[in-house]
Amino acid sequence: MIALTGATGLVGRWLVPLADLTLGRTAGALPHRPYDLTGPAPDLRGVTTLIHAAFSHVPGKYRGGEGDDPQGFLTANLDGTRRLFDAAAQAGVRRVLFLSSRAVFDGMPPGTHLPETRAPEPSSLYGQVKLRAEEHLATLPLTGLSLRATGIYGPGPDHKWQGLFADYLAGKPIAPRRGTEVHGADLASAVRLLRTETTGGAVHVSDLLLDRHDLLAEVRRLTGCPHPLPPRSADPVSPLVCDRLTDLRWQPGGTERLRRDLPAMLGT
Repeated sequence: MIALTGATGLVGRWLVPLADLTLGRTAGALPHRPYDLTGPAPDLRGVTTLIHAAFSHVPGKYRGGEGDDPQGFLTANLDGTRRLFDAAAQAGVRRVLFLSSRAVFDGMPPGTHLPETRAPEPSSLYGQVKLRAEEHLATLPLTGLSLRATGIYGPGPDHKWQGLFADYLAGKPIAPRRGTEVHGADLASAVRLLRTETTGGAVHVSDLLLDRHDLLAEVRRLTGCPHPLPPRSADPVSPLVCDRLTDLRWQPGGTERLRRDLPAMLGT
């Protein structure tokens, strides 16, 4: 049986089709057991694989998600996650797939080569929490896989580019930026491939290197918006090297998937 935390979140919603059971505060269509990051560990009887995607943060922020309560952020996301992983090991769960983040490298200079073998160096509290949870998972007698995912996009309420699109369509100035992205459905396909892995460790999950200029050019094409595009960014980027998923023949959707789903994100 596969159990999922964070099923109602912006990332977890993509993983619901892979689960048999959800663990959280809100029940959905699947069988459900109560769970909160700040409370005791959930009932994990019968669970063979646990997917942990729950995360407590200020709305709309991961880096900086502690807001004005860093201690509460640590209590929920580090202490709560450690408690969950310990309970999984005690309950005989065979495999844990933990949604970590590329933020475990955010203390490194832009342009750094980031294979899965590189030692992390986080500077943000978010990245530090993710890394310390990874390290705890690695000590337990089960297969622990830490999925270091980059920015996750896709249609749905409050999607990650909602504010950016609104600002561009309103004619507000847009700062140049480029970064790495992966579609939520491609994250789910990666998790699907990893459900039978017996070797733990880090797994990098990334697809596109995307410039806001190119993204908003697609928005302009779809909407006819007359506003100027931001200049292309010249800043170096540190793409994740996804060797483990490549070896498993993971095939993310790339630019084609982005273009296919943009109308839904724009409501057109």
